[in-house]
Amino acid sequence: MPWGALKTMHAKTFSATTIGVHARLVEVEVDVSFGLVNFFIVGLPDMAIKESAKRIQSALNNCGFKLPAKKIIVNLAPADLKKEGTFFDLPITLTILLALKTIKLSEQYLQETLFLGELALDGTVRQIKGVLAIAFDAKKMNKKRIILPKKNAQEASRIQGIEVIGVSHLTEIITHLRNEKIIAKTEFLPSKPIEKKEKIDFSEIKGQMQAKRALQIAAAGRHNILFIGPPGSGKTMLAKRLQTIMPELSFEEQIETGKIYSVSNKMNLSSIVSEMPFRSPHHTISQAGLVGGGSIPQPGEISLAHNGILFLDELTEFKRDTLEVLRQPLESKNVLISRAKQSVEYPASFVLVAALNPCPCGYWGDSNRDCRCSMSQVNRYLQKLSGPLLDRIDLQVHVQSVGYEMIKENKTKNIYSSKDLKEPVTKAVKTQKNRFQESSKHNSSMTPEEIELHCKLTPQAEATMKQIFKKLSLSMRGYHKLLKVARTIADLSQSECIDVSHLQEAIMYRSLDKHMEKIKQ
Repeated sequence: MPWGALKTMHAKTFSATTIGVHARLVEVEVDVSFGLVNFFIVGLPDMAIKESAKRIQSALNNCGFKLPAKKIIVNLAPADLKKEGTFFDLPITLTILLALKTIKLSEQYLQETLFLGELALDGTVRQIKGVLAIAFDAKKMNKKRIILPKKNAQEASRIQGIEVIGVSHLTEIITHLRNEKIIAKTEFLPSKPIEKKEKIDFSEIKGQMQAKRALQIAAAGRHNILFIGPPGSGKTMLAKRLQTIMPELSFEEQIETGKIYSVSNKMNLSSIVSEMPFRSPHHTISQAGLVGGGSIPQPGEISLAHNGILFLDELTEFKRDTLEVLRQPLESKNVLISRAKQSVEYPASFVLVAALNPCPCGYWGDSNRDCRCSMSQVNRYLQKLSGPLLDRIDLQVHVQSVGYEMIKENKTKNIYSSKDLKEPVTKAVKTQKNRFQESSKHNSSMTPEEIELHCKLTPQAEATMKQIFKKLSLSMRGYHKLLKVARTIADLSQSECIDVSHLQEAIMYRSLDKHMEKIKQ
């Protein structure tokens, strides 16, 4: 047989995969040659990618393209990077057609283009996950366009400067690449003002002025908060309404959050443009469900709450070891999931809102009902909460049950709506942006150096702080937390320095410390 008859056909295109919330470029190489008829996919593919050979063969047959009786080898490079998912059905198919000269594209076009998509057996191009993360990093890969499933086109079009072409069928993309019928690109979808139709409002909550004030402080400085109170006192209602006074997400924050939902396959258009996330996992959740994990690492609830709120109701019902894994993310604002072959980092900057009863029966210290618990029972109940975890919660608020007089009092008296509470929050957030010169920085995330620089105390406040430090035996973290809260209170009142009144209010929000002291007595 002459050497010319043994000549192989080779082609290469570009695709991408996600590692955490970041994209990695993948080269899709195809070699078609004489030999034992077979279809090999190499380059550390998972089972879903290996099975794509059958999907591709059926899709091509059903679209009128028959594969030759030759050996086809597909390589996904870099070969040492684990690939998973169904990103590569479409790029593998198009690379095979390029190798067979069924379609022809210039080298420049191929260098500038990413191909993504899953194929159905009839050639339909199905939706995939992780598109927003890939589109966001496409420019870093020096790519100018993405060809992907039509259902993902709007998601990718959120990223400016990338040409997005959405396709719904294999024949559609082939005719487009042959210049027979051009597909219109999806236009850039800019950020739009969020039109909120509030169904909940702080005006629906009777009384609880201290709790409302604490939530205002939490919203202004992104502080973690814990509610302690009897059943039915309104802890859950208060937590759910925190969203209504939080500042709107910037476009950058919407994209950050959207990337997490995209790689989690929880993406829809509203995930990008709607208000901040509010996640409320049940207390039976596992460690992996809370912080992320699995054999193929996926984001957990703390990452799905990124730039939003994580609400843990009935905090003492969570397993202690599950709660302990929160300690590191609460400080670092991210979580690192390590596996044998790779480590994946997910962002996890959220406001923690937690709620618990003061004792097993729920009525310790309640003015309306008597507690049936012994001190040893209360101690055992609260032992699930470790000191280091509580040290990371800035605001601890005791929520009393509401009396009949409060329910029936004048509707206009001491009733604050979400709008009333949000106005000072907006001003305080603006003050912080000017202070730190970045939109994502808040008082709660100040470093020790920044605390030293921005938390200036008046002489009277300095003397008060010294007394507080000795009286409560504060740790260094507790000391810094107190200053951060006082700084936020000062920002709400538009005060340049922290005064005694700001410190006194900040120390009020240590209810659990006082609660534990009473139990010990």
